[in-house]
This record gives sequence, structure tokens and C-alpha cells, in this order.
Amino acid sequence: MTDQTASPATRVVVLLGSLRADSYNRRIAERLRAEAPDGVAVDIATGLADLPFYNEELDSEGHVPTTAARLREHVGLADRVLAVTPEYNGTMPAVLNNAIDWLSRPYGVGALKGKPFAVVGATPTRFGGKWSHDDARRSATIAGADVVPDLVLSHSTLDADVFEEPEVFAKFLAALVALVDHRPSADVAA
Repeated sequence: MTDQTASPATRVVVLLGSLRADSYNRRIAERLRAEAPDGVAVDIATGLADLPFYNEELDSEGHVPTTAARLREHVGLADRVLAVTPEYNGTMPAVLNNAIDWLSRPYGVGALKGKPFAVVGATPTRFGGKWSHDDARRSATIAGADVVPDLVLSHSTLDADVFEEPEVFAKFLAALVALVDHRPSADVAA
């Protein structure tokens, strides 16, 4: 039974940039979900692998693919969006880029419009996915999201294991809290 007097949880939808069932970034997202602070509900979006590549001809009123419509609804009902992603060949994975494309439409009123958004992740590379994260932030900004300024967490697994070093995972939890605590600026909220 839930306490009906408590304020509703802040809902954070996670967009995963990796499709592997046991990917490092999926494990980070799952642990964030399990260890989210009180008042925060983390939900990992499913079905990203089933999204067709964005094509405006598929995106007409009444004819939007079911997977895209579900994703838009899911993100639209969330309070925040967190992308947890690796880096593929120096950029964000296609699955994340495609999800952002679908969420950016209809133009000007897509599910990301005004939504606080952040990107974190880990990769076994020297820069920890920095380029991927920069690309995802830029794409989400163009899509109308309110990308949290200065929230940058690109962790290199060459330096330390997120799951073996408590202080490293604490940075991911701190990033989640910063996203939840972020308040959109007046020009984004309008």
C-alpha cells in the first residue's frame, strides 16, 4: 500500500543507448532505478529496438507506428528524461538518435519540448563517451528539451569500475538528483 499523503514521485524516463541485455549502461540504469532516492521513480523505456527509423512519411496523424506513439506517450507523461548511453564510433548510438528524432516530432510540440533532459554513461574509452553525450545533448536541445547545463558525466571504465567503486556510482546518483532538482528556465517552460 502506498502513502496517499506523500507528494507524487518525480518520474524519470531513461532512454538507453545500448540494446544489449547486459550492457554496462543498462546495468547503470537498472541500478539507478533500484537506488533512486525517495520521491523519484526511474522507469527504463522499452521498445527502442522496435522503432522504425524516423521517416516523416510514417509520421502522419492517425498513422504513427505503435512503438513511436507509445514512446511519445511514455516520455510525455514523465517529468524528466535521462539518456544513459555508451559511445559508438565517436558519436551517440543510432538507437538513441532515432528515439530523439521520434520524440522531437511533431515539430515544436514533441514529447521532449520543455522536458528537463540529461545524458550520462560509461564506456571503455579514454573519454568515457564524451562525444556521444555532447551529441545527445545537442540533439535534445534542438528537439526542444531543457538540457540541464553543466550536468556532464562521461565515465571511462578504464579508470574505475562503476559497480566496484562506491564513490563512482555515487556520481551517477548525484547526476540523477541534479536532473530531478533542475527547474526549467522561464523561456524553456513557455
